Amino acid sequence: MNKDMKVVVLMGGWSAERDVSLSSGEGVVKALRERGWSNVTPVDMDRNVAAVIAELRPDVVFNALHGTPGEDGTVQGMLDLMQIPYTHSGVTTSAVAIDKQLTKAVLEPHGIPMPPGRIVESESVYAGDPLPRPYVLKPVDEGSSVGVAIVTDETGPITPESTGPWQEFDRLLAEEYIAGHELTVAVLGDEALEVTELKIASGWYDFAHKYEEGQTVHVCPAEVPADIAERMKDLTLKAHRLLGCKGCSRSDFRWDEERGMDGLFLLETNTQPGMTPLSLVPEQAKARGIDYGELCERLIAEALG
Repeated sequence: MNKDMKVVVLMGGWSAERDVSLSSGEGVVKALRERGWSNVTPVDMDRNVAAVIAELRPDVVFNALHGTPGEDGTVQGMLDLMQIPYTHSGVTTSAVAIDKQLTKAVLEPHGIPMPPGRIVESESVYAGDPLPRPYVLKPVDEGSSVGVAIVTDETGPITPESTGPWQEFDRLLAEEYIAGHELTVAVLGDEALEVTELKIASGWYDFAHKYEEGQTVHVCPAEVPADIAERMKDLTLKAHRLLGCKGCSRSDFRWDEERGMDGLFLLETNTQPGMTPLSLVPEQAKARGIDYGELCERLIAEALG
């Protein structure tokens, strides 16, 4: 690749994941410059982003945004109209994968196991539980465990005064809670990388556990039976292909080992996985001998290809 080409690293924005995106973007900028890329410009996205990019006239955009609007197809559509190549997935894939119910509609008919659930109006949970406890309530179109609540017998009645996603979102996805192991698999190009288990001291793998140092131990490769690991890799690659993902993606799983293979469920597929120092895709790539800088270059190469 020509390392003199103009690269814009798009980061920040105004989603709930702004700080994570800034960390991802700063890491990408640093890595590319260290590998000899001479024309890398970081852009903290604001409402004037189209004009900023038009003025910079990049050869390629490295999309380091997380959440809406960088992960839902909006920014991708803008870049398509401007005829500027960009990393990661395109418009349709991004719009479908950010919506958990649409993702289910694509994946479940092809035999990918996902937790049973349904969409509910947030106000309806005040009248009664939509599913037997324990269950999970989450926004339909947010990532990184933003706004997720696990409702157990200890939670008590849900009221308008209770703290939870029902206060912030009009519609929620209610899903059966799957006990057991928290696992994840990344895809780079068209290859599933490794299985990582996420072990936390208490609670569950929420936003803080994902991005605050010391909150979670990553075991990579995960110490799970070989058939479970291979099944997760197969399902992750199948989801990546069915959704039409490009560059890299990451699929998250829960596994209830007491139920064996029947206890394995894919929760969601992320089209814009984190690229922070604590992120899982760089960690799995490193386990395969691919350092952070090479990972960034591979994503740019696929965007240009």
